[in-house]
Amino acid sequence: MRSDEVKKGNQRTPHRSLLRATGLKDEDFTKPFIGVANSFTEIIPGHFFLNKVADIIKNEIRANGCVPFEFNTIGVDDGIAMGHDGMLYSLPSRELIASSLETVMNAHKLDAMIAIPNCDKIVPGMIMGALRVDVPTIFVSGGPMAKGYTKDGVPIDLATAFEAVGKHEAGRMSDEELLDIECNACPGGGSCSGMFTANSMNTLMEAMGIALPGNGTILAKTPEREALYKRAARRICEIAKDQSASEKFKLKNILNENALRNAFAVDMAMGGSSNTVLHMLAIANEAGINFQLKDINKISKNVSHIAKISPSLSTIHMEDINSAGGVNAVMNEMTKRGNEVLIDNLTISGDSLFDNIAYAEIKDKNIIRTIDNPYSEVGGLAILYGNLAEQGAVIKTAGLTGARVFTGKAVCYDGQDAAIAGILMKEIKAGDVVIIRYEGPKGGPGMQEMLTPTSLIMGMGLGSSVALITDGRFSGATRGISIGHVSPEAAEDGMIGLLKNGDKIHIDVDNYILSVDLNEDEIAKRKAEFIPIKKSLQSRWLNQYRALVTNASNGAVLKTDL
Repeated sequence: MRSDEVKKGNQRTPHRSLLRATGLKDEDFTKPFIGVANSFTEIIPGHFFLNKVADIIKNEIRANGCVPFEFNTIGVDDGIAMGHDGMLYSLPSRELIASSLETVMNAHKLDAMIAIPNCDKIVPGMIMGALRVDVPTIFVSGGPMAKGYTKDGVPIDLATAFEAVGKHEAGRMSDEELLDIECNACPGGGSCSGMFTANSMNTLMEAMGIALPGNGTILAKTPEREALYKRAARRICEIAKDQSASEKFKLKNILNENALRNAFAVDMAMGGSSNTVLHMLAIANEAGINFQLKDINKISKNVSHIAKISPSLSTIHMEDINSAGGVNAVMNEMTKRGNEVLIDNLTISGDSLFDNIAYAEIKDKNIIRTIDNPYSEVGGLAILYGNLAEQGAVIKTAGLTGARVFTGKAVCYDGQDAAIAGILMKEIKAGDVVIIRYEGPKGGPGMQEMLTPTSLIMGMGLGSSVALITDGRFSGATRGISIGHVSPEAAEDGMIGLLKNGDKIHIDVDNYILSVDLNEDEIAKRKAEFIPIKKSLQSRWLNQYRALVTNASNGAVLKTDL
């Protein structure tokens, strides 16, 4: 066992002495050591109960002949951090989470791991760290939140709350209605109930085979979820006690190129968050998989969009997908499109992906559609290119509320705060293209998630008639004509930094085009005069991050070849 390095032989007497101080007995030194990486924190709704989840898992690990060691990672709640400079820390937290997990697992030579993530950057951060360690690992998230209801019985969620602010500012909602939504949009523990970033990533873990079936959709704090935790604990012990299985189920043997492509395909079928693109590119980098941004459009062409979930369709939430058959039912239906849609692959359950999904059926075709009746013949995400995004930009086509071809005049803002102020001052009108720049990985720094400006635009009734383009990123709760991840970003001399008010912007989703109507001479003139803005930062960590981070087309990973 890997842990023998810290527990076997006379030279490890001091090590065993320290381990005995934690409560270990003689018989424990012959058992596998299992890391329980927990993201418990009391300020995140999807995480405040994970201390109790870890207790369930640890008890089951002990009952199955292994020794659990719980440790923790940090976490940032994007919803609470949004709309102020706290959001600068969100994406950088992914790197801290990955490095902390790598540090604890490798410093103590633990044999295998259960990771308990749930929200925002915590899921991809844990996956990235686990890939560096490359031991058998099962991910079992805390589970999605139940949807909320207004006093009139209308289903609502966090996206409703953000968009309600825009409606209230526009005089379209009363104080009483706003308070009703505030008090009921998030009714209890779990990752926010729509197909936002957290639930997108928790769903994709099923597609990648690194989580057991049900991980993405079984509601938090339910007996069914508790049963899933126990199954995960039993399975990791089964693997860890068998040395051949421990070799076979190393994480990189499961999370390979096939798994990555399957994840993107499921993302397309379910209309996941645009943030999944950023995180999956970073995961590919950690796994050593050669996957490019442009490959996403190739996958999209072979995938039917068959599940529309909030915010794309506000009445359907993760609990509805679970009742309709779950992610396995989605994947089984996807295979009916042809052999190129999904690839059979090893999963942590011990069965292949196709074995897992073989008998899954859609129980409600109004919730999960068939491939004969899709929302779209192509997937719910697209990568756009052109002189405004030479290295690519991302749009969640599943969340489109306007035309798929849009031309309008640029209204430029150097940062999210200026854009919010401009929107509230009624500077935006139908036909405009709002440009928010200097919010990329370097320019922000940290690539702020911008649900506030998009929600204000939607709440003011402009969602179908105004486009928004940024080198930053959006919340998974964003909808409308919202294009993010523009690369190169303004801070690295990208075209988005050269735009001026009134420039004519052209968007063509089906032809993957994002361009500005400027001739080469004018572009060259602007480039010669351009000096990018560099924000003054007090934070040493954010200064370090800005110096090391790459742009969104590379997954905003940190440079290592210095």
